[in-house]
Amino acid sequence: METFVDVILPLPLNACFTYSLPPDMAGEVARGSRVVVPFGRKKFYTAIVQNVHFRPPEGYEVKAVSAVLDPHPVLLPGQFRFWQWVADYYLCTLGDVCKAALPSGLKIESETVVELNPDYEADTPLSGREQKVLDLLLADPVQSVTRLEKESGLAGVLGVVKSLIEREAVFVKEELRRSYKPRTESCVRLASGLCSEERLHELFDRLARAPRQLSLLMKYVELSGILGPQPRSVSRKELLQAAGQSASALSSLVDKGVFEAYRRETGRLDTGSPLQTVPLNPLSQAQQQALDDIRRGLRTHDVCLLHGVTASGKTEVYIHLIEETIRHGRQVLYLLPEIALTAQITERLRRVFGHRLGVYHSKFPDAERVEIWQKQLTEHDYDIILGVRSSVFLPFRRLGLVIVDEEHENTYKQQDPAPRYHARNAAVVLAIQQGAKVLLGTATPSLETWHNAQTGKYALATLTQRHQAVRLPQVLPVDIKELTRKKRMNGPFSPLLLQYVREALERQEQIILFQNRRGFAPMLECHTCGWVPRCKNCDVSLTYHRGLGQLTCHYCGATYAVPRRCPACEGVDLRAHGFGTEKIEDDIRALFPEARVARMDLDTTRTRTAYERIIDDFAAGRTDILIGTQMVSKGLDFDRVSVVGILNADTMLNYPDFRAYERAFQLMAQVAGRAGRKSGQGHVLLQTKSIDHPIIAQVMHNDYEGMAAGQLSEREMFRYPPFYRLVYVYLKHRDETRVEQAATTMGEHMRAIFGSRVLGPDKPPVARVQTLFIRKIMLKVEVKAPMARVRQYLRQVQQEVLADERFRSVLVYYDVDPM
Repeated sequence: METFVDVILPLPLNACFTYSLPPDMAGEVARGSRVVVPFGRKKFYTAIVQNVHFRPPEGYEVKAVSAVLDPHPVLLPGQFRFWQWVADYYLCTLGDVCKAALPSGLKIESETVVELNPDYEADTPLSGREQKVLDLLLADPVQSVTRLEKESGLAGVLGVVKSLIEREAVFVKEELRRSYKPRTESCVRLASGLCSEERLHELFDRLARAPRQLSLLMKYVELSGILGPQPRSVSRKELLQAAGQSASALSSLVDKGVFEAYRRETGRLDTGSPLQTVPLNPLSQAQQQALDDIRRGLRTHDVCLLHGVTASGKTEVYIHLIEETIRHGRQVLYLLPEIALTAQITERLRRVFGHRLGVYHSKFPDAERVEIWQKQLTEHDYDIILGVRSSVFLPFRRLGLVIVDEEHENTYKQQDPAPRYHARNAAVVLAIQQGAKVLLGTATPSLETWHNAQTGKYALATLTQRHQAVRLPQVLPVDIKELTRKKRMNGPFSPLLLQYVREALERQEQIILFQNRRGFAPMLECHTCGWVPRCKNCDVSLTYHRGLGQLTCHYCGATYAVPRRCPACEGVDLRAHGFGTEKIEDDIRALFPEARVARMDLDTTRTRTAYERIIDDFAAGRTDILIGTQMVSKGLDFDRVSVVGILNADTMLNYPDFRAYERAFQLMAQVAGRAGRKSGQGHVLLQTKSIDHPIIAQVMHNDYEGMAAGQLSEREMFRYPPFYRLVYVYLKHRDETRVEQAATTMGEHMRAIFGSRVLGPDKPPVARVQTLFIRKIMLKVEVKAPMARVRQYLRQVQQEVLADERFRSVLVYYDVDPM
């Protein structure tokens, strides 16, 4: 009987696809295995087997599976259920989830390869572009299109390849590209038949006149324990170093048939000698009370919120809960909002749990992430996984606890591409599906989480005082509007802030300066005519990065040369406006030349080592002043920070979003919390032009509950979360008229079903990104409304609108529970 498999392809397609399984592969495939399948014209993809059955599909000819990649499944049964929930809830496809969930190294794709025709003779002259590509192929006759594009520097190299195909100068073919390769090392072993004590003595006698070779053989016997009960592998490098001999002596032994050389897979994960671990720190009375409250709460609820002020020791409470969980044979998933935090938290957890901890995030090489995934499928899986939002997709066989630290952070929400999931909410569902519990921890809970705790949906535990009774920092508001009017500001710095910075440096204490905008200046402007350079692809002005000597679009990543003169009026008086972190760094170095200054933003933390170096230098006191964006606000723990400067609170308050005040409070309170954590009360200088704004007073008094009560009252009045669910519907197209018409049509269809719950379509604040014009429709749905039916109606409306010939090329996607 012929066997068929339904597979999930890593493509944004709604359906699963059925392939036939050749008889020789039938016993090798199970649900969750990876297979290589043909799709489209000459394309191959790695697919995940969702189902194995014997029902031939009707209406089309079935293609066969090309290869089976795994002897065992790479997905556990529970992961399919979780993937399906993510796809359904966030209105995307299983293919989108598959692409996001699997590390790149587990996805093999075909790549177009160009091959030179050795018999080609030019009968007509080639263009310069054609000749350039042909010259590259003469040097190396088989190259991928990607490599040709990179080496030639030609835009649109596919067009050149096409013309060369028409001339029969080249051929093209599809090759499978595997990005993950296991790490191996060169090893040696005794040839078969030489492993007995008797044969070894014969060898020793035979090599008596070759002392270097004899020394190598004896050292191998010692290192390998070949005559003992548990012999081990010996690497070529290890043997040569231990024996102190040359490679030529080892080669001679291989030539004589004494040794055999082979390669052994070693892996990249740190599984060396056991680390020296330390016992758990004793908890303070307040921490112990919070831990007891959490235990009680999790007996009756699936989720508990730990609301603890900054520096109250929430991490120590987490560590005690982790130890308790793994003592009972269960696993822990510990989620963080930023990769930047993993360096500090990893060190703390490793001291207690050693190699039982695995770390998973995108700054690790893809090969390491593949090996962590594979380890999670074995009986020797990690007890604790520390990671960012993508960690929710890892395989877990015995999950017992999920900790979501700094649960309020909007970086837990995936923006692009789909699935646009929120890791905190997804983690709650994952835990419930696997019978685990969830602990959400923060000093400034999201209003949705706070509302759930206040209404009894979540349990609540609190930590109201800092560890060792250190006082919360004193927040000093500074009216920069008045100081600017009196011309007393020194660039972005008030006299009071500079005074506190100077005094902290004199006391050899540290300072953090927060400016939530990277680059040198938000924009350049012609002082003569007011011209501002804008991105050609997006409706935004370009940010000036002086260190890179370029203008950059922070939406599409396009870069431009800095103009020498204004293209509108030919003027040469181009001035930078505003202050980014790069400009702050320059100004601080000029004002305090003796201070050691570092900057932490997206531009300076492109790699994992860059993150760790900046944080380690600051923690060790090798940096005096750290300037950063919101990265510096997220749970970092530094002992000697006494002054924090928030340079402009208004950029957070004056933002067109219903969460603006909530986010502003959270960000300012979190940044303020970096001050005075262990060395006495710190000071926070909060510079603002809106000195009378209620949020400023609430930050000064750390009045989270006052902020929450006011914001929740407004949210209920205007039908926003947590009282209503939001779904944003986005439409994109290169033609502005067409996307406007499609959005209007879709809005009308939605109003016919949802009535006044539909707002828009409108232009978002940035209405064109990467040459695509954007329209947004907002849908507000009551919390108790059946979301499955809402999603069904939305998909139905989409099908009706895109059935119109005019709108088939319009891209439609959804953002459920937007942040």
